[in-house]
Amino acid sequence: TPILQSTVRKSIALSSESRKELPKQAKVTKEERRAQIDGRHRYLISRLADGIDLSEQQVEEIIVSDDKFQLIEQFFAPSGLKKLLFFYQDVLQQKSNASLRPDGSTNNLPQKKLFITMGSTEDFTGTCAFFLRTSDEVVTASNVSQEVNFGMFDCTNGNILQGLEFFLSQIMIPALKSQQNWGAVKEGLKNSQIQEFLYAVDKFVSTLSSSRQNIEDKIQLTKVDIDIYVRNLQNPSDYITAG
Repeated sequence: TPILQSTVRKSIALSSESRKELPKQAKVTKEERRAQIDGRHRYLISRLADGIDLSEQQVEEIIVSDDKFQLIEQFFAPSGLKKLLFFYQDVLQQKSNASLRPDGSTNNLPQKKLFITMGSTEDFTGTCAFFLRTSDEVVTASNVSQEVNFGMFDCTNGNILQGLEFFLSQIMIPALKSQQNWGAVKEGLKNSQIQEFLYAVDKFVSTLSSSRQNIEDKIQLTKVDIDIYVRNLQNPSDYITAG
C-alpha cells in the first residue's frame, strides 16, 4: 500500500542518515577523550612509545580510539584498578571490500595492533605492556611516576612460559638483587627474610624453566588401531604374534 511504501522509504532514509552520523559521533568521542588527556596519560603514552616501536602521536591516537578507554580512568581513581594492560600483537583485520572465498572464509589479514585489555578476553600471543598500582592513592600528574610501575614481557607466538621465564630471570631478579631500599627492612639484602624471598624466586624460575623444557620435549604417541591385531586371537601363538 502507499502508506506502507512511504513508511519503508522513511525507514531507509533514517537508516542512511544514522550511518552518516556514526563517523561524526565516533570523532566527537575521540575528541572528548583527547580533551581529557593530561600529564598522567602523557606518562603512560611516553612509556608505551619507549617500549613499543610506535611514536607518542600514534599511541595517543590508538588510546583515544580504544573502546576500553574508560579503564584508564578507573586505573587512576582512588582505590582503582590495580593493573592496566596493553597487548601489542597480530590481530586479524578484515578488508572492507573482502568477499567470501570458495570455502566460505573471508580474506582476513594479520596486522600488528596495540589495544587495552583486561587480559582475560583475548588470547595473548605477542607483547604485553603493563602498568601496576603500588597503593590506593589517587593517581595525579605529580605522583604518577612514583605510584605507577611499568613493565613489559614478550610472548611471541604465544610462548607465555618462555616470556615469563625471561622476564623474571633477566629483568626482575637482577633488579631485586640490586635493590638497596627495602622500606622498613633496614638491613636490605643482608636481611634473612629478604634472602629467603630471593631464594624462593630463584627456585620458582628454575622450576618454571624445567617445566617449560619438559613441555617442549614431550613425546607424542601415535594412535594405533589395535582392533586388527586382537579381533582373531584364539591361542597363545596368536597372542605372541599380536605382541
